[in-house]
Amino acid sequence: MFKILFLPHNQEITVDEGANLLRAAMEAGVHINASCGGEGVCGKCRVIIEQGEVEGGITEKLSKEDIEKGYRQACLAVIKSDLVVRVPTESILDAKALNLQSTPRTTARIKQMDLSELKEKGLFFPAVEKIYLELPEPTAQDNLADVARLIGYLKLNHGERRIFANLAVIRKIPDVLREKGFKVTAVLARPVQEGRKTELINVQSGDTTARNYAIAVDIGTTTIYAQLLDLITGEVLAERGDFNGQISYGEDVITRIVFAEKPGGLEKLHEIVVKTINGLIGKIIKKAEVDMDDISTITLAGNTTMTQLLLKVNPRYIRRSPYVPASTLYPPFHATDLGITLGDHVTALVYPEVSSYVGGDIVAGVMGSGMYRTEELTLYLDIGTNAEIVIGNKDWLACAACSAGPAFEGGGITFGMRATEGAIEDFSIDPLTFEPMNITIGNVRAKGICGSGLIIMVATLFELGIINNLGKFDTGLDTPRIRETEGIYEYVLAWQADSQIDRDVVLTEIDIENFIRAKGAIYSGCLTLLEEVGLGVHDIDRIILAGGFGSYVDLEKAMTIGLLPEIDTSRITFVGNGSLMGAKMSALTNRIRKDVVEATKKMTNFELSETPSYMDNYIAALFLPHTDMNQFPKLQERIKIRRAAESERK
Repeated sequence: MFKILFLPHNQEITVDEGANLLRAAMEAGVHINASCGGEGVCGKCRVIIEQGEVEGGITEKLSKEDIEKGYRQACLAVIKSDLVVRVPTESILDAKALNLQSTPRTTARIKQMDLSELKEKGLFFPAVEKIYLELPEPTAQDNLADVARLIGYLKLNHGERRIFANLAVIRKIPDVLREKGFKVTAVLARPVQEGRKTELINVQSGDTTARNYAIAVDIGTTTIYAQLLDLITGEVLAERGDFNGQISYGEDVITRIVFAEKPGGLEKLHEIVVKTINGLIGKIIKKAEVDMDDISTITLAGNTTMTQLLLKVNPRYIRRSPYVPASTLYPPFHATDLGITLGDHVTALVYPEVSSYVGGDIVAGVMGSGMYRTEELTLYLDIGTNAEIVIGNKDWLACAACSAGPAFEGGGITFGMRATEGAIEDFSIDPLTFEPMNITIGNVRAKGICGSGLIIMVATLFELGIINNLGKFDTGLDTPRIRETEGIYEYVLAWQADSQIDRDVVLTEIDIENFIRAKGAIYSGCLTLLEEVGLGVHDIDRIILAGGFGSYVDLEKAMTIGLLPEIDTSRITFVGNGSLMGAKMSALTNRIRKDVVEATKKMTNFELSETPSYMDNYIAALFLPHTDMNQFPKLQERIKIRRAAESERK
């Protein structure tokens, strides 16, 4: 047995000889970036062996100087002695930026509804309601049973026709009724479907009608966000985000599914996601200073894989043809059934899915944005490792998912990283000296590039002619910033002395190639789905961008590189975290819960891998911005003007 000390975390763990170092870090609760899931190909899991001996961990991703300094790739390193391991800055996960209040780049927004708007539109039907009761106390002449007394009073004085109580509530009723002389508050969960009974889920002594709360949760592959809601005012009392603890076991859904197939894997991933959710719940309850007993319901939305892992349902068949999920609809259940630390009375509702790769998070976004009620032809786009696309209006909806790869979240990019402190998020370049200006999250020295920054970099380099439409550098430019390293050309964004890490931060031609593949997958997915329903880009009335990534996208730059179709930016709106917004709306009103079933029935799913035109569109999109420049007339004109100006200078 060997002792492993991880710095700067000061976490120690004892493992057997021959154990894998990355696996040891997982068991110690130390996250080390490993976007390839531990296959040794991404080079993100760099660690420094300060003391002790490991076998392996040396790959072509490490330079000779790196190896001499003690760097190893943790996923390939086998433990041979006691170790002191330092996790360097670029390999550490930093959740601070998830909760920073920064200004989004995208200003056009869909206004978040409040309860008054819901009421005006006839959409407000409380999912959980509190009713204060002053019951007559029993006597020798009136010795009706406690439960019958309470339910009978609700029927007689509040028009509640069909109501029932479960055993857990029945156990509480006798004592709660007598705490304050039969003055109690009944907590009622309204049925989603017509004809079903209302459930008495809790009773509280005295009048607690002013305190009725709900929790909304977005379970993302990378991050999880939670909000505490006031069901009376609709106000968000507290919110918090954190990285999904499962990312230590794989950064995308496929690697998570593979891990879940291993003995004990499904249970482990379930346990970890619940632990992350419970941590967020504890923080928002503490911040808002509310009593847990006053929380009545929790709504959760996530993609299909995240939902099945949460519910401890085997996700094995999601990644195997014909790509079938276990279920698209799940019944309400008690939050405690999953190990969520809320009261026994709290009902949990999970958003339904459409297919294996169009999940509850997208359905929640469609519901929360209101596109399912509008007459405008709308394209809803959620950009991430998997890009989900929905096209339609109140009459019909079509959807698809395409695998964009991890480039927008830092994977496949040499210095790619999530949007955390030190990530370059904005960029410009002097067209004469080719010197860069980098703006980082937190205004600190650079240590990598986040997705929104990558879009701006590639677009800027392309428009200035520093790279061509294949993403290759003009090596004839007079600047030390463009150089060849081990046969690959790259642009130096920050010299080592100006960075947080012990090497230069660069953008390579391979990085740009991976980026072009990612943007090409998304753009071709949009075109293919439009073509399949007999429409084109010119038919779109509105584009809705969803997700935290979308809020920081420079729309013009996204069109420049061919990520988004070229349309008037005033027709593009941003809903932020669409999944969380949909979960919030579902918590506030039963109307959304009722509408969602009908909306999902309208959603026709297209498997792009089975659609012949998708590959043709994809190949055509593997250029900046596209092989058909006529799809981008404004960019075409800007390039024409730039070239004319360059000719005049010469």
